[in-house]
Amino acid sequence: MKTNIVKPLPQRLTVFLQWCVVLIGLSVPITVVFDNVLLALILLFTLFRLKDGIVHIVSTHPVARAALLLFLILDIAMFYGATPLKDALVILVKYVDLAFIPVFIFLLSDPVVRLRARRAFLLAMAVTLVISYLIGFEWVAVTPWMHSWTVPSNPAIFHSHITQNNMMAFATFLALLEWRDATTRIMKSAWILFATLAMYNMLFMVAGRTGYLILLVLLGWFAWSSFSRRMHRQGHVWDWRLKSLVISMLMAGALASYNISTHLHDRVALAISEYQNWVPGRGDTSIGQRMDFYSNTLQIVKDHALIGVGTGGFPAAFEQQMNDLLKTKNPHNEYLMISVQTGLIGLALMLYLFYTHWRYAPMLESHFEQDAARGLLLAYAINCMLNSALMDHADGLFFAFMTAVLFANLKTGIKNDR
Repeated sequence: MKTNIVKPLPQRLTVFLQWCVVLIGLSVPITVVFDNVLLALILLFTLFRLKDGIVHIVSTHPVARAALLLFLILDIAMFYGATPLKDALVILVKYVDLAFIPVFIFLLSDPVVRLRARRAFLLAMAVTLVISYLIGFEWVAVTPWMHSWTVPSNPAIFHSHITQNNMMAFATFLALLEWRDATTRIMKSAWILFATLAMYNMLFMVAGRTGYLILLVLLGWFAWSSFSRRMHRQGHVWDWRLKSLVISMLMAGALASYNISTHLHDRVALAISEYQNWVPGRGDTSIGQRMDFYSNTLQIVKDHALIGVGTGGFPAAFEQQMNDLLKTKNPHNEYLMISVQTGLIGLALMLYLFYTHWRYAPMLESHFEQDAARGLLLAYAINCMLNSALMDHADGLFFAFMTAVLFANLKTGIKNDR
């Protein structure tokens, strides 16, 4: 009797933890509190019951290994520099999502669970989209549980307009991939409707400029990969003329959106104006401050090129660089943030993580996962230029979650890279 109770426990535990990962897809666009509860549950049970499986993932899975290496260099960097250990630990915890990538990959080995996880994210974005429209058209009043910045003219609901647009751009991309693979007219109609509503919401309602760039690149990648696959399937040559045609169509679409959408036009024009009026050391606008962040952070990287100033050392190093004239805890650029803390060694490991995404994506089993995996890389390559995306809770956790969803079935050595 006792044996029957003990033996099924690991299976029940695995199923429970799999549902925790699925629910992260639902919670990451919506609530930080529930994210943390789910991560705590996964960490608690994983440490005691699933260690061997996760060690195997780390030793055999290149993407999981690359993510853990980046986390480990941040861990090592806690122990040098002037930052107190407790303060360094606070920053390290912000990057802990990287260490969860092997755990998520282990728990998402079942294709049914991976599909549930992906659809959970899309469901959360659909809920966000509906509420955003209700607020934007003033059919529903703004309530206290929404984000503090939520207003009808900028209806970001659960997170900032930056985070919402970043995630909505990727949700749009996933919806287009679902539309491409759908086999029934009803499902094709549903997915293209979702993608259209999401793009309208981004371009005409929500003011997240990073999301505009991500959307443009992801639409370009979707068109490029889809045309390429279709040409190869039909036995046609994917030559420079077709590539030029796709690029021209994308540029024409971007230009049309810029001219049609007042929201998009004003946000882009404001960014250009602020950049043109920026005076080094006197940035008093959003773009001006970012330019001051970037230029002065580059100097810190130059002065501490090899190993950086240590994890959590950015605020003090930046304050010293600026002589108290400008303070920030975040340079709004993950490449610079990693470089300041861990030097060029850490930057190389971050770039290696991104390289593994691109390198191993063609080894995934389905065209959907192959294209989505490279789309995720492109999205975060841009996001990390304009935000500290891996350090930010929502963006960092989403990166870890979606990386695992897409790469959990990686079979290295089975397929040749292209």
